[in-house]
Amino acid sequence: MHTASPHTARLINDRMAYEVLLSHGPLSRAELQQRTGLSRATVAELVDRMVESGLISQAGQAQTRRRGPNALLYGVVADRAHVAGVEVRPDRILVSVNDVTGHQLGTAELPQDPAAEPDRLVYDAITAALADARIGGLDGVVIGTLGVVDPVSGDVAYIQALPTWHSNLLPGLRARLGVPVLVENEVNLVGLAEHRLGAARGHDTFALLSLGEGLGGAVILDGRLHRGRSGGAGELAYAPTGVGGGRLNQLVDGPAVRALAARHGLPAGDAVEAVRQAAPRFLDELAERVTVAAQGVCAVLDPGFVVLAGEIGRAGGPALAARVEERLREATPLPTQVAAGTVEGDPVLRGAVVIALERLHRQTFGLTT
Repeated sequence: MHTASPHTARLINDRMAYEVLLSHGPLSRAELQQRTGLSRATVAELVDRMVESGLISQAGQAQTRRRGPNALLYGVVADRAHVAGVEVRPDRILVSVNDVTGHQLGTAELPQDPAAEPDRLVYDAITAALADARIGGLDGVVIGTLGVVDPVSGDVAYIQALPTWHSNLLPGLRARLGVPVLVENEVNLVGLAEHRLGAARGHDTFALLSLGEGLGGAVILDGRLHRGRSGGAGELAYAPTGVGGGRLNQLVDGPAVRALAARHGLPAGDAVEAVRQAAPRFLDELAERVTVAAQGVCAVLDPGFVVLAGEIGRAGGPALAARVEERLREATPLPTQVAAGTVEGDPVLRGAVVIALERLHRQTFGLTT
């Protein structure tokens, strides 16, 4: 058993205290001691150390009535660093620039341009978001993209909807920005967002089904994202249904849900609105279809917990999730809870920002875990 060196122990303690301040600050030294379980002397040293390094600063005084001066409060320095989350869609690129607390400072949206180099297009969108935020640079970027990301190179391997987006996105952006850049599949980022912020908090093993215009999936095993050998883990759209040679996406993608809605007399032009109306017979049939996808995932992975995300999954909410859980209970002996995704706003962008901030914090404290 290896014992951490004094230097490593200080980094671990500093990071723990910093994350507590991010989640619960500003706090006094006594409150920080209580929440971290560290000794009074250790907290005093790390507070002084992080103040000196510019990670935290005094943020007022506690408003408690007591004899003598009130305790000083300490909080993170929000503008010490900045990150960007990027979402690549078939028709546009979205960017969110955030400070170290996750507060959004600026945004941008640019239309897709098939003739433009992918790295240039994303760079221009990031530049526009920086101008909106009125800051000069970034300390990290995470990009959520459609398609398959090569786990070895870290670059885009294949995007069916964007045939020109298959090379040089990652090295091109690293050269243009000069900061750490990560490219990740967009559904994987939704899975990470639900794990950190949403329905899957507290579940270190689960599967996510993204139900929207297309069908996708994400797999988290023991708290880690599972990408597969070529980066294609979760590409459920290509899985067969066993019915007439069809594929899963033909059961539950946007066109399939719109056709199902039309058969039930619901608004056929908007799959999400049809699901929101929650007509019982329509939801029953939709749940039957979603269960086909969920059952295959459960049979292979036995995740014990499944999140229904994407616009259709979230619109179906608890009503759709309960129906799928009931049908899984009948179809498989593997106990499986099913829940609707709960991350608000744009889950891809939120996931990108969350992971960008996690990478920034690891970099700040020189730790790899």
